[in-house]
Amino acid sequence: MPMNLEQDFVLKTIESRDVHFVRFWFTDVLGHMKSFAVIPSELDNAFQEGMGFDGSCIEGFSQWQEADMLAFPDPSTFQVLPWRPQSNAVARMICSVRTPDGRPFEGDPRYVLERQVRRAAEMGYGFNVGPELEFYYFKDDQGTEVLDRGGFFDLTSLDYASDLRRDTVLTLENMGIPVEYSHHEKGPSQNEIDLRYDEALSMADAVMTYKMVVKEIALKHGVYASFMPKPMADQPGSGMHVHQSLFYLDGGNAFFDPDNPAGYGLSDTAKHYLAGILKYAPEFCLVTNQYVNSYKRLAAGGDAPVAVGWSRHNRSTLVRVPSYRPNSENASRIELRSPDPSANPYLAFAAMLAAGLSGIEQQLPLEPPCEGDSCPADGVGRRLPESLGEAVELFANSQLMREAMGPLVHDYLVQAKRREWEEYQAVVTPWERDRFLAVL
Repeated sequence: MPMNLEQDFVLKTIESRDVHFVRFWFTDVLGHMKSFAVIPSELDNAFQEGMGFDGSCIEGFSQWQEADMLAFPDPSTFQVLPWRPQSNAVARMICSVRTPDGRPFEGDPRYVLERQVRRAAEMGYGFNVGPELEFYYFKDDQGTEVLDRGGFFDLTSLDYASDLRRDTVLTLENMGIPVEYSHHEKGPSQNEIDLRYDEALSMADAVMTYKMVVKEIALKHGVYASFMPKPMADQPGSGMHVHQSLFYLDGGNAFFDPDNPAGYGLSDTAKHYLAGILKYAPEFCLVTNQYVNSYKRLAAGGDAPVAVGWSRHNRSTLVRVPSYRPNSENASRIELRSPDPSANPYLAFAAMLAAGLSGIEQQLPLEPPCEGDSCPADGVGRRLPESLGEAVELFANSQLMREAMGPLVHDYLVQAKRREWEEYQAVVTPWERDRFLAVL
């Protein structure tokens, strides 16, 4: 097979930038980054035939009857790693995983998203996403000692992390990942860096890179960055709000309707998509909020949504329709506020897209918005799951999620997360001992 231009560019860049190792990146089902290094002389063969590895060692892959896997690097994802030495440099490419006979591996999260993106394309749409990831800086990974006492948008001595954010943003830009905003968040030592929207597969690749860069730059500064959803009981949790829209493949935003009489600027397509998100959000919550700790953030009285509803102005709702530029076609989108940054972005984006497209296919009607006094109190109306245990069972019984994830990924998540929930339930916490030991 002849070498294409992207592959040729990779090989020439490796030579000109003194690259001695290329790391092949891919994720397991839960979204943990996996990697092995390849020397440049092997890349010709890797592009054509893939590089073999033992899939039985990878979480979620070991269920597959065939342990041997092939990693095929995507040359469009080639980047030299800025935090590694510039001489004897190290680069990376993100890979798709295939079986020995060359078929896409159904347990590869990247392939799960690719399938949903193809489904959207068959309906005439592309899928854009713009995630906002929050995280904390701590002194180290042994506790939750914060670095500052800053709050929203602080730019004073209280914002200790401004230099860390600057270095992180510059590193991301150096790797071809545009950043839209960066600022101090509500919690002490809590921060947010927002990526400029892109099509879903490229953005999922970017989110995995983003999380790696945040941690690498923190390590370089002698501190620890955590994407744990709720690391401290008395401080805000960290979310991954996901702005999303469909666009027509021949141009134009499919969510925009300037003549919408309700004033939200939403097209019928957007309304059906949004209705699909609302209908299926409890069923895909296991994917967007995949750990026991995730549900400490999705709790009544916190800053994260618990009820299923949407609005334009109310930031406590599950879905918000941003109105920064109400007459701008490019800005027309919805924002899903429940996901957290521990999610596997490939699976999370796939689940959202599957739900929205199903809303369009079923022509689901959109319920009225929740504004002001019309919003139900905590615990009233339809809710998101209150625990990982509840989320697992909703996901297990969801035909849409089984179709969207594929049987292999669906079954693995159900088994793994039931096991996590059972293990958590067996733990006796300090809270229980403090409350009951001396009185019972």
